[in-house]
Amino acid sequence: MEKKKKTLKVSIYTQKGGVGKSTMTVLLASVLHYRLGYNIAVLDCDFPQHSLVNMRERDKKAIMESDFHKKLAVKQFNSINKRAYPIIKCKAEDALETAFNFIENSAVQPDILIFDLPGTANTKGVIGSLKGMDYIFCPITADRLVVESTLAFSDVFLKLPAQNANVVEQSLFLFWNQVDGRERSGLYEAYQTVIEGLSLNMMETRIMDSKRFRKEIDDTGNYVFKSTLLPADMPILKATRVDQFVKEFLKIIKT
Repeated sequence: MEKKKKTLKVSIYTQKGGVGKSTMTVLLASVLHYRLGYNIAVLDCDFPQHSLVNMRERDKKAIMESDFHKKLAVKQFNSINKRAYPIIKCKAEDALETAFNFIENSAVQPDILIFDLPGTANTKGVIGSLKGMDYIFCPITADRLVVESTLAFSDVFLKLPAQNANVVEQSLFLFWNQVDGRERSGLYEAYQTVIEGLSLNMMETRIMDSKRFRKEIDDTGNYVFKSTLLPADMPILKATRVDQFVKEFLKIIKT
């Protein structure tokens, strides 16, 4: 009997707000599912706001009200013959059990589950769920408070003991997000030295900042960037280097 391929559990996580956690989750999930052929599911554990569940509803409405986006959606479905990836609402404390039940009951086994967890680490269930991830990717910006907070959290988190016998070998990677091309590179190099001193992993790709990160498809006109139903346009992916991020992400998780 052929052994099932393991479904990877991944979280883009930071305990600092405004650093792009949920946005990067959507961009990554949409590129992987709609453009690269992976079967993705997203668990929105960010109770009570559940921003990704609500975003999916806004996306549905926006597509129905826009001829441009409606045509893209029809073309996409006819091309890949694939439904939108599911966004599953749950609480952080129930995230791993919800993921297990979803995998067990899915007609098509997901390749990757992406967890959007609350940014407050002391929220019930957050640390336990993070300890159940195969990979954690932490966005950071060139802000002293963001960097110091993320480095402190990462250092402490990786030293925490496993919470069960079925522990996974965890990998945590930091990556620069919302990079302003006008910022002096020496600032990043100084932070890099500190990060290396803590023996933390840093991705090579730096995500460039863009006003498009702050817009959803009901506010974009004739292009797509942040959407749970459509993949971002390739020219914008390249301009922001999200395309390079996805390639490096796949190399890290080895799929």
